[in-house]
Amino acid sequence: MSTGALRAHLLASRLAGPVATSREESLRSYRLFAARDPRVLLGLEPQWRWGEGDLLRLMADRCGVSADPAHVSGPDVIDPERTLAALEAFAARLGEAARVRSPVLFGTGHPHRLLAFYAGLARALSAVGCVVLTPAQGVHVDMATRFGVRGHRIDYVRGVALVREPGARPPVSATGAHTHSPLPVRVALGALAEAGGPLPELVVGDHGWVCGAGQLGVEAIGLADTDDPALFVGEAEGRVAVTVPLDDGVSSDFYRPLVRYVLGRAGLPWRQEWP
Repeated sequence: MSTGALRAHLLASRLAGPVATSREESLRSYRLFAARDPRVLLGLEPQWRWGEGDLLRLMADRCGVSADPAHVSGPDVIDPERTLAALEAFAARLGEAARVRSPVLFGTGHPHRLLAFYAGLARALSAVGCVVLTPAQGVHVDMATRFGVRGHRIDYVRGVALVREPGARPPVSATGAHTHSPLPVRVALGALAEAGGPLPELVVGDHGWVCGAGQLGVEAIGLADTDDPALFVGEAEGRVAVTVPLDDGVSSDFYRPLVRYVLGRAGLPWRQEWP
């Protein structure tokens, strides 16, 4: 896929351009982050003092959202050129991991949307000799949700970590639960350390998987929406290597062309039957 074709796809699918995430949602997240609310810190412990204005300027720079604080409603906007530039850096880091056969951990808090995207990348890295790690499978994790603290278990689908809530009914149980928590990646990394096995040289994912890994000093790259300032702050502070701005809540099919594009830019194999 050419860069021009991907740009057109980003806009047509609303992965970039005017996105479904509202300005109200984004500004609310910036307010909560400035107040150090753990629900939006995603496991990151900011080193710098980030006020709402600082966050708005950062997100305007990294995502292309409006920097005007008087703009308080309507759809938010992601600049597709910023998405494309970040995808180049994302692909370069995957290519580097492939060249040195790095052990890699994939994890998502958006399994309903992003599982196939990460699974395609995991398949390609595995095909060239990278170890795709699957630590702590089946381990129980207690996580805070909007309904209180609930037990979940770590699981892997096609090499991608996610969490499931025991007893959840399909379709939720089919792909896993939506979560922002950094606890799963902490448990996964802790299990690897305890076992004395190889630790990941790269974590690929979103939400708490990226911020939680970066906070622990593990190189991490991932995707983030306009209402996820933590990944962009982590990137600005040097604890997240690459953050790709795009809408993380559209149909899962819309992320599939990104697999082919990223693998092509990374110099990695891609096959029609892969996600």
